Amino acid sequence: MKIVVGLLLLGAVISLFSGLFFMVKDDSSSTRTVKALSFRVGFSVAIVILVLILVVTDQLTLNPSPY
Repeated sequence: MKIVVGLLLLGAVISLFSGLFFMVKDDSSSTRTVKALSFRVGFSVAIVILVLILVVTDQLTLNPSPY
C-alpha cells in the first residue's frame, strides 16, 4: 500500500508541475492547465480516501505519541 500512496503522490506532484508548465507556455485558449490541475485534485482525493480506508481497516496505524 505504501507504493500505491507513493505513486499517487508522485502523480500529484507531476501533475502540479505540468500545470505550471502549461500555464506559463500555452496561450489563454488552451485547457491543458485545467486538465492537469484537475488530475492533481483527483490524485489528492484518491490519496485521502485511500488513507482513510487503510486507517479504518487497521492496515495503517497512526502514531498517538510524538516519541
